[in-house]
Amino acid sequence: MKPSHKLLAIAAISTTSILLSSCSSQTVDSGATSSSAAASTSAMHAEDGHEAHGSGTAQEADSPQARIVTTYDGGILTLDANTLEVLEDTPLEGFNRLNSAGDGRHVFVSTGAGFQVFDAGAWTEPHGDHTHSYTAEPELTDTVYGTQKPGHVVRHAGKTVLFGDGDGKIQIFESADLQENGDAEPMVKEALEPHHGVAVALENGDLLHTLGNSDSRNGAIVFDAEGKEIARNEQCPGVHGEAAAANEVIALGCEDGVLIYKDGKFSKIQAPDSYGRIGNQAGSDMSPVILGDYKVDKNAKLERPERISLTNTETGQLTLVDLGTSYSFRSLGRGPAGEAVVLGTDGQLHIIDQNSGSILHTYPVIAPWMEPEVWQEARPTLFIQGDRAYVSEPATNKLHVVDLSNGKILSSATLPATPNELTGVTG
Repeated sequence: MKPSHKLLAIAAISTTSILLSSCSSQTVDSGATSSSAAASTSAMHAEDGHEAHGSGTAQEADSPQARIVTTYDGGILTLDANTLEVLEDTPLEGFNRLNSAGDGRHVFVSTGAGFQVFDAGAWTEPHGDHTHSYTAEPELTDTVYGTQKPGHVVRHAGKTVLFGDGDGKIQIFESADLQENGDAEPMVKEALEPHHGVAVALENGDLLHTLGNSDSRNGAIVFDAEGKEIARNEQCPGVHGEAAAANEVIALGCEDGVLIYKDGKFSKIQAPDSYGRIGNQAGSDMSPVILGDYKVDKNAKLERPERISLTNTETGQLTLVDLGTSYSFRSLGRGPAGEAVVLGTDGQLHIIDQNSGSILHTYPVIAPWMEPEVWQEARPTLFIQGDRAYVSEPATNKLHVVDLSNGKILSSATLPATPNELTGVTG
């Protein structure tokens, strides 16, 4: 046990209704579709059976058992990713945000104390020339990575990075270590000033994080493993969100374009409008192109854009695509081949060629909907795991599984509560 981030009394936070910092971004795997969470892990294998992290005993399965995790007002539901059967209903008061931990097993729940570890109860361990898969009862563990106002979670290059908006605390650990122990010891850094930000641990050990304070945000900085500053750019007003493209190119959204970090240097790709905000992005290791939103009304209380942005990090070209329908910050995803996927308010999944910007397919999934003005309120949400898209429909309490290759709805289920945040684990 590592007491630096263990809860002494879980009730102290589980019953607290908290108002988390507004973050119009559903954090996804940096530079990969959600299926990359299945990267190999180094968990210990015991010949006489495998004990779960909690009090239960794990059961061996014949293959990886993917699971979906969704919040509702008052708790967390864990579902079978194929059948959508409810496997566990975990009570937890308040508005709770979810982020995949990147190890194929755990999910982070943003609570008043920090990032609390939720064990989805499915994982796979390497064992020589083969693997073993296990299941256990899902549970909210007592492990918490303490911080003030937990914000973005980034998974990249085998590492998971947690960013605390209220104190600028940055916690970094190997994703595989969390699967093995359920309690990975983090390396702790700090942003120059606390702000609503994000950090990325790069393959070579460098650390990139945004720059800002409680009043404004304006760029990003990179430090090497020894803490020496190696790059800085302060020409990204309102910097928000991140995504990684092929060849470990990191993109950060600005109010006037995209800030790119590539080959040890920052560069700026300008938006075609003086105010062209790209605050939410989705990247893929399969493509140099970043999918982003695109907003042009600086004074709007809630802008409902109908154009998305495709930023080619190799050519520096930013292309706008008119979908003919609006979308929300939980509408962006990437398919297994890097294709852009957007859930429109017309109820359809729009599959877009990331290189040309042409709309390849539109798949009807749910009824038309309107984005609520309050960002915490439930709205249809897109989550992609492998070649499957999971689409929630809060108006009917339904969740749908869609085959991205042909648009076929593989399964649908009516949940016992209204789904809000949505993520999953590969098992």
